[in-house]
Amino acid sequence: MTLTTAQAIIRWLANQYIEIDGEEMRLCGGGFGIFGHGNVTCLGEALYNVREELPLYRGQNEQSMGFAAAGYAKQWLRQRFMFCTASAGPGTSNLLTSAALAHANRLPMLLLCGDTFVTRLPDPVLQQMENFYDPTLGVNDAFRPVVRYWDRITHPAQIVQSLPNAIATMLDPADCGPAFLGLPQDVQGWTYDYPAVFFERKVHRIRRQSPDDLEIANALAALSKAQRPMIIAGGGVQYSRAVDELTAFAETHRIPVVETIAGRANMLATHPLNIGPVGVTGSNSANAIAEKADVILAVGTRLQDFTTGSWTAFAKEAQIVSINAARHDAGKHRSLPVVGDAKLSLEKLGEALDYRAPDDWVSFAQDERKTWDAYVADNVSHDGNRPNSYAQAIGVVNDLCDSRDRIVAAAGGLPAEVTANWRTLSTGTVDVEFGFSCMGYEISGAWGARIAQAEREPERDTIVFIGDGSYMMLNSDIYSSVLSRKKLIVLVLDNGGFAVINKLQNNTGNESFNNLLEHCPTIPEPFAVDFEAHATSQGAIAETVSNPAELGEAFERAQQSDRTHVIVMKVDPYEGWTTEGHAWWEVGTPHITESESVRKAHLETEANRSKQRRGV
Repeated sequence: MTLTTAQAIIRWLANQYIEIDGEEMRLCGGGFGIFGHGNVTCLGEALYNVREELPLYRGQNEQSMGFAAAGYAKQWLRQRFMFCTASAGPGTSNLLTSAALAHANRLPMLLLCGDTFVTRLPDPVLQQMENFYDPTLGVNDAFRPVVRYWDRITHPAQIVQSLPNAIATMLDPADCGPAFLGLPQDVQGWTYDYPAVFFERKVHRIRRQSPDDLEIANALAALSKAQRPMIIAGGGVQYSRAVDELTAFAETHRIPVVETIAGRANMLATHPLNIGPVGVTGSNSANAIAEKADVILAVGTRLQDFTTGSWTAFAKEAQIVSINAARHDAGKHRSLPVVGDAKLSLEKLGEALDYRAPDDWVSFAQDERKTWDAYVADNVSHDGNRPNSYAQAIGVVNDLCDSRDRIVAAAGGLPAEVTANWRTLSTGTVDVEFGFSCMGYEISGAWGARIAQAEREPERDTIVFIGDGSYMMLNSDIYSSVLSRKKLIVLVLDNGGFAVINKLQNNTGNESFNNLLEHCPTIPEPFAVDFEAHATSQGAIAETVSNPAELGEAFERAQQSDRTHVIVMKVDPYEGWTTEGHAWWEVGTPHITESESVRKAHLETEANRSKQRRGV
């Protein structure tokens, strides 16, 4: 079959399928694209011919396209992906941040990006970054550290090898992440006689790696002797579709479960063995058992510092047993590794384990959870005359939303507040992007999530919690959501700047500086953005409310709305933060300073370092 390189790439993609719950569907759900001279003439021509099979969503910003693709992949639990295409030069380089987000969160995303001419005959071309000592080096090489697979297609035949390798990487449970293909503008249009068999329909299945018997035996030996066992449930539990197996394992062996940020919504809030979120943005209950646990079964987590309290949340002598598809994650801090699929590993471990945790340990954990639940109930309450807070807004939505609605947050103070205060109504319904904690993901990631949600649960809502700082950084996919008729409910909680970093600044003894608008010396007269008018100008329905009661009324109107609905409420930048549930977090503080308050804060910070596990 004589095709251009671009035509062959798109035809091949359109013929890749995956089996999910017994149903075959296209592996690629479509793409997000902004055309420029580097991709419109050849790749654009190829995409036009499959516009029904692979719908192309027009982006407003390349970075936000990548965020949307990440949100889509999360909603589909990494079983399906979207591609992003951008023009050569700044269009492509704008995707760097979203590639890094996908890499950090282990999310599949295919990047089809324009590149300079292989022949070099017209060099230097528009938007080319010339490298004086290596003419093969360009902007696209900057993606090498932030993707799991990278290739530059310099001959049409190369895609016969490169495309299957890219897909294999994106679907691999251990190596999952973004794949990048640099497409030189001339090569995109070159033809090649491809074998017809290359384009035959192929159905993919995601590999489930069985654990090693010896590693299972080591895990059994550790768990069998535990007096105070605990399970840390990470995001990998959901990606393995092992939520039921996790719950069954915990119930059979009566082991308390705590959740990471990525693992929120592995268990319902009401489950008697769910002891709460753990770590820096966790709960008093989870952190109380974490510091006492003698054996910790970590399932599907990379043990990020917000989970481990910078490795102070656990007793130094605690033995970690880590179930993970990725060898890199399974062996951290002298863990006993079980390298394998979470579902298969939990089943195999559970069948062989003849053990139940001591009753007094389970009772202790459950009593701690009851105390934490009482704190959260008061924290999210909107009764009384209190300053508006994130927690109150979270409580309002939690009370009114459907159990299958999806919650999206990403940066600033809201990830901590959502993690601590959200009461899970249904498994797999929370997306707090804290692998890269990228400002601007909220609306764009939610747009991608809503595209995926609409494919299976069109009657449900995707709900965004976003601060004014993140909103100002990236908001144009409000317009995208209206254009594509993918409704979002967006809560803009305005605290006048970057309030959570101002809080960190103050907590480390520093004076407020350059975070809240009122503390910026270069701003003579601060003023607030009219977020309602701005969202309305993008085609959304928008309204401003004064308090949580009005927020609840507006949210009910948003639920009935047929298009994106933005609700704006001011929250206090100083009062109303969730003050409980925090573990120690290592941040760099000045070892010498002229400020007495900074010096004192530094000493207080360092005093907690004695709890830190030093790599073991």
